[in-house]
Amino acid sequence: MEATKVGIREFRAGMAEFIAASTPVALTRHGQTVGYFIPTQGQPQADIAALKKAGKTLDKLLAARNMDVEAVVSEFKTARKKLQTAKKTKVSMA
Repeated sequence: MEATKVGIREFRAGMAEFIAASTPVALTRHGQTVGYFIPTQGQPQADIAALKKAGKTLDKLLAARNMDVEAVVSEFKTARKKLQTAKKTKVSMA
């Protein structure tokens, strides 16, 4: 299947149309191909069903460990802050 060549600005301007299309797009910059966009025709119903299934699985895991969502979010935020602090320390030492 032949890719349609499109400049980056044109791609940005018509992104919705390119996403809805079924043909690949070769993105160009100053006439040189810099990348490809290959649209996929998703199946929204299947995606929604998979997301609901994942949510139910998460609920079961949280219940099995006697945890609530707020506890998980709090734990995530704490871990993220530690990681950010470690990165800042590493950068300042360099």
